Amino acid sequence: MKKRFRFVTDKKGLQIGGQDIYVLGMVAALISFLGFVVENLWLAVTKGYMNNRNMHAPFLLGYGFLVLAMYFLLGTPDDMRRVREGSSRRRRYLVYFLSAMLFVCVGEILLGALVEHFCGIEYWNYSAIPFHITKYTSLPTSAAFASMITLFMGNCFEPLIRLISRMDYRVLKVLSVILMTVMLWDYIASFSIMLRKKDFYRRWKLIIWK
Repeated sequence: MKKRFRFVTDKKGLQIGGQDIYVLGMVAALISFLGFVVENLWLAVTKGYMNNRNMHAPFLLGYGFLVLAMYFLLGTPDDMRRVREGSSRRRRYLVYFLSAMLFVCVGEILLGALVEHFCGIEYWNYSAIPFHITKYTSLPTSAAFASMITLFMGNCFEPLIRLISRMDYRVLKVLSVILMTVMLWDYIASFSIMLRKKDFYRRWKLIIWK
């Protein structure tokens, strides 16, 4: 099994678990933006519209934090710390997929329940989907998310890190700080509005088809 991947930059900055905090920030920002895009593409295809996804800025912070949490807990599928040495690549990917699926199930249930409890709204409802586990998660949706996470972590995560690490470190630092500040402020501000109004935060909606 190959050694655990490490972020590399030309200068040493602040570290979390041996990883550069500014690289982590850029990864979180890019994944959060991709999460926003993916959700809106899904809405466009299935419901014919796009919207702000309850945020001011085009970032869904949960996606970025989910990917980083998966990395710190499990690494990537090719270097999983919790799989026996010498295990086949297929076995590592299967264990990673099942771990991601469990992670998504628990995360969706917790987030959905907390939003409904504090904001008084159903953030989503999977009751109409077969094999749903409570109304907040289901085996088909969790499997779909887990597949995307596993494929991304196995094929795209390390190349993305290497690409980010080639940036001028001063530029990387400034962009990372700005983006993380915007995302954290937006997350707090948007959920504060939902908490106060007891409703979704609808800022804009683009109709694609009816």
